[in-house]
Amino acid sequence: MKRLCILGSTGSIGTSTLDLVSSFPQDFAVTTLAAGRKLDVLERQVRQFGAKCVAVADEPDALELQRRLGRATRVVHGRDGLIEAAMHSDVDLVVSALVGAVGLPATYAAVQSGRDVALANKETLVVAGEQIMSGAAASGSRILPVDSEHNALHQCLRGEDVEEVRRLWLTASGGPFRRHSLQEMRHVTVEEALRHPTWKMGPKITIDSATMMNKGLEVIEARWLFGMGPERIRVVVHPQSVVHSLVEFIDGSFKAQLGIADMRHPIQYALTWPERWETKLEPFDLLQAGPLEFEEPDLERFPCLGLAYRALEAGGAAPAVLNAANEVACQAFLEGRAGYREIPAVIASTLERHAGAPASDLQDLVAADASARRTAEQILSQRVGKE
Repeated sequence: MKRLCILGSTGSIGTSTLDLVSSFPQDFAVTTLAAGRKLDVLERQVRQFGAKCVAVADEPDALELQRRLGRATRVVHGRDGLIEAAMHSDVDLVVSALVGAVGLPATYAAVQSGRDVALANKETLVVAGEQIMSGAAASGSRILPVDSEHNALHQCLRGEDVEEVRRLWLTASGGPFRRHSLQEMRHVTVEEALRHPTWKMGPKITIDSATMMNKGLEVIEARWLFGMGPERIRVVVHPQSVVHSLVEFIDGSFKAQLGIADMRHPIQYALTWPERWETKLEPFDLLQAGPLEFEEPDLERFPCLGLAYRALEAGGAAPAVLNAANEVACQAFLEGRAGYREIPAVIASTLERHAGAPASDLQDLVAADASARRTAEQILSQRVGKE
């Protein structure tokens, strides 16, 4: 039986993971859970799956949850609580599904301890890819990507010689504004940006999809997961979201992974790896897939993708700065404090102000993240309403 820690258990990836676990009660046990502030949902999860340790964001919520659950379950909080949950002695696999850089310290601790990680928190590798991957190489931890695109690449590369790979191709739906003019995009509302045409995801990830920053972050993530430079990682818009990613080989041939748009497929692949288990989910019907389209991404319409490539090429702390500024700008847009087109503008300005920030270790990256967040907030306060 594989024992799981699920970081971000009340989010879309976390709930999908628990849904899969409930289908295989003899094969998985949930020993620790971590979430933010959805105490009612978290309490139900603890009671259903019998978690021994639970982490929440704040101390008042921890005290309240402890009162509800009694002494049979240990309740912890904050950064240290997340790390304790990930490092629990009864954990074999950590499902890292927290949204944003908040998931980095616990994921890094799990990697250093040699635990396997099913990684859905792309910001971990965006901020500290070199440190995470070198730590995994030293400890023997295996990083299993859960993002549908990287999971697809992982599947396509099984049994292949990476020396024979020319390029990796990440597919993007194009989001809800693929055909919008630049003028129309100036007036995008939060409600419009949250209407993703294919996937059902949390609000921050959905906004990232609308701006195509999610694809930029995935390029950085792919660089570290698969050890390839940015010149060997391409993005292609594929609105049907049937082909989840492709590998191009040096002989000109391609290998693609296809499937329905359901995150439970890549989650199950990561949970059961290196085996493949029969799924209880809806099968993909190739005959109903219809015509498949592929387009070059428009960097004028989606400047966030270009900013991500720029940060990756700059190296150092630039990806951490990019991610921090994006998180701040996205949250401001969701809260109505910024316009849609202000998101890339804030990110670009923040990157310029933090050019050359040091990144010799994890402490430097955490400092760069915090400093970039302050800068992004300052820029927002100066430019709100100008777009």
